[in-house]
Amino acid sequence: MGDVARIAGVSTSTVSHVINGTRKVDASTRSRVEAAIKETGYRRNVVARSLAAGRTHTVGLSISALTNPYFGSLVHAVERALSDAGYVLIVGDSHDDVTSEKRVTDSLLDRKVDGMIVAPAAGSERATLPEIRRTRTPLVLIDRGVDIGCDQVGPENSASARSLTEHLLDLGHRRIGVVRGLAGISSTTERFDGYVAALADRGIAVDAALVLDGDSNTDVAEHEVRALMSGEDRPTALVSLNNAMTIGALKAVRSLGLSIPADVAFVCYDDFEWSDLFEPKLTAAAQDVETIGATAVELLLRRIRGEEATPQRIRVPTTFHHRNSCGCV
Repeated sequence: MGDVARIAGVSTSTVSHVINGTRKVDASTRSRVEAAIKETGYRRNVVARSLAAGRTHTVGLSISALTNPYFGSLVHAVERALSDAGYVLIVGDSHDDVTSEKRVTDSLLDRKVDGMIVAPAAGSERATLPEIRRTRTPLVLIDRGVDIGCDQVGPENSASARSLTEHLLDLGHRRIGVVRGLAGISSTTERFDGYVAALADRGIAVDAALVLDGDSNTDVAEHEVRALMSGEDRPTALVSLNNAMTIGALKAVRSLGLSIPADVAFVCYDDFEWSDLFEPKLTAAAQDVETIGATAVELLLRRIRGEEATPQRIRVPTTFHHRNSCGCV
């Protein structure tokens, strides 16, 4: 910084004001400083500055399955909101495994992030989250809920899955298969509960043979749906409860030479940005990823600023996109 100041003919404090935007500097002086910065290749020492300020202006995000289109979109939404607030996002993939999640979160804590956003894996409330809370690092849970005292934001699950199932029931279907997600995750439980509630309202018992565990995995879902749809007493409709499993289910139906919706009506939780490219177009409950990401960041920044408030648990409504895979459009 001293070299920059000497070349530009200004004080080091003026250089600091230009770099950090802490005071207005006239255009000609700013131009000389910027030219000197370019000439010297100077870069401010963010690490030293962070040590002095007690803040790193970084946020850690632990999330699963970055290859999943939904989670990729969620990471993008979080990063954009943090960038607008002057923060850098550091992302680690938990692979939906609590041991991997612990490794990721420990690494993020070692880097002294100012806050953490976590999409908790199964068992996170025992292995990972207590450690984060012990460090007093501001924490927000995203997408999935856990019974722990911190801010949480995610999509509305149960009522959305219920509405999808009710739509099929209204069309006259009674044998409705369901592909549910990874066990031990709140969203899996809540969405399946919505499916069960819709059947119960019509006096229909859950048929265990129609309940498939897709593990939130494309290949697993494909295998399970293929086995179900190969049987003689196959369902007339299917509900898939996340988009990774939707891809697998569609592949399975196609591999059997069956047609949607002529042979089986189909609805899904989660939408795709490119849903209109599917044929048939998918009837889906779409999550508001931008709102979920932005809300998580807003809650976290409040905690980073030291604001005291009762922890919030926010559910963001989904949007029903009525297309033609259900067979009525």
